[in-house]
Amino acid sequence: MNIKDDFILKDINEGYLVGGMVRDFFLEKKSTDRDIAIKGAEIFANNLAEKYDATFITLDSENQIFRVVLKDKENYLDISELRGERIEEDLLQRDFTINAIAYDLKTEKFIDVTGGIEDIKNKKLRAINEENFVDDPLRILRAYRFMATLGFELDGNLEQMLVKHKDLITKPAKERIQDEVMKLFGGRGQYTSITLLKMLDDGILELIFPCVKEIKKVPSNSHHHLDLIHHLIETVRQIEIQYENFNGEILEHLNQIDFGGYPRINHLKLAGFLHDIGKPSTWTLEDSVGECVWRVSDKVDYPKDKPYRHRFIKHDIEGEKLVKPLLKDLKFSNKQIEYISSMIRYHIYPSNVIVSPNLDNKVMMRYIRKMEENVIDNIVLAKADRLSAQGHDVTKKMTENNLNGLQKLLDFYIEIKPTLRPLPKLLDGNEIMAILNIKQSPKLGDIINQLKEAQLNEEVNTKEEAVEFVKNIVLE
Repeated sequence: MNIKDDFILKDINEGYLVGGMVRDFFLEKKSTDRDIAIKGAEIFANNLAEKYDATFITLDSENQIFRVVLKDKENYLDISELRGERIEEDLLQRDFTINAIAYDLKTEKFIDVTGGIEDIKNKKLRAINEENFVDDPLRILRAYRFMATLGFELDGNLEQMLVKHKDLITKPAKERIQDEVMKLFGGRGQYTSITLLKMLDDGILELIFPCVKEIKKVPSNSHHHLDLIHHLIETVRQIEIQYENFNGEILEHLNQIDFGGYPRINHLKLAGFLHDIGKPSTWTLEDSVGECVWRVSDKVDYPKDKPYRHRFIKHDIEGEKLVKPLLKDLKFSNKQIEYISSMIRYHIYPSNVIVSPNLDNKVMMRYIRKMEENVIDNIVLAKADRLSAQGHDVTKKMTENNLNGLQKLLDFYIEIKPTLRPLPKLLDGNEIMAILNIKQSPKLGDIINQLKEAQLNEEVNTKEEAVEFVKNIVLE
């Protein structure tokens, strides 16, 4: 394998290849992360764009960073102005030694002034300069992202540095933070969950996700052998374990990039981490006869003198409400928010379906119609949740029955999926407004949802039945 084998780089004989592609070369990973540092970056980038009939884009005019996007829209190069007079000066301004290796495109030799090649061999993440992290605090989060995606360990000095400056982590633009978070949740193996534990210990997790402060207060109980924050991280780990054992259609589905620019599996692991975000605010204790003896709204510490039953009634609904502003603040797209909040809202749903006293194909089909393209994701999350909750009141038989039922539901979906067709839209919003003589409002959305529920229950099957159903809705 040679860097110059790349179909673009083979014709470039000036400048320095830096960053991900050089690092990935030593990791023996295929990469298209082409970053070139060079004097006269703008002219160089324009010349490349003309040579390849590509698109020239200015990414950062102040720091002179440009992108050349080839006609296939998939391959591109990022060209940046060399910082300093020599490449060595540029490399010393970077974040980690593993990213401070350059490849001279003219001499075809590597330049390593910080020991980055050796650190790659030892799977060690080391900082170059503490000041570089103060100048751009996003690098604090990037350290954990590389831990998750590469499986590298943090050098002791680096970890001390990250903890020392952790309060700076909220200063970068929210879009940049969100990008690092999504990459972190794309870690393979069990590296994401391992990294989350490290971030928890280092006090970073609650700075990125403020909800963690309240989550940490919820202890283990008779149905959960772990306290809530460790249950959430264990849920991520169980998703990772399942993912590593998937193949075929399920793996292909979870690897799809349907929204947000990242695969479904990244979003699903994030949903797994946040799936019980509604528990702290719905937390109550009940005595042996079901009487509530404490609720979190009492604003006093919960009584620990007796083995009271911990309850979190409607935490799924509360979680859906709470996660939306959190994700919106981090600049997630509407489709990303819709997916993650849906996973949270319905994370208990498949387990409720399989314990239905009249479980048959009709009941399972209703579930599938309800979850639509998110069936696989939802069942994977439900399995992970079950495996992450092994309190003393949860017997081995209960766990086996739950997992077997969820697998039956998944197998049924995979079997009938080729024959599935979307539910027909019997009435659109304009037709409903005309029938009821109402204007567009949140009430209209509620009516549309009621009509869909009626279709799922097979109470409404034709347009005529839909019209009658809508006419009989009581308007407040």
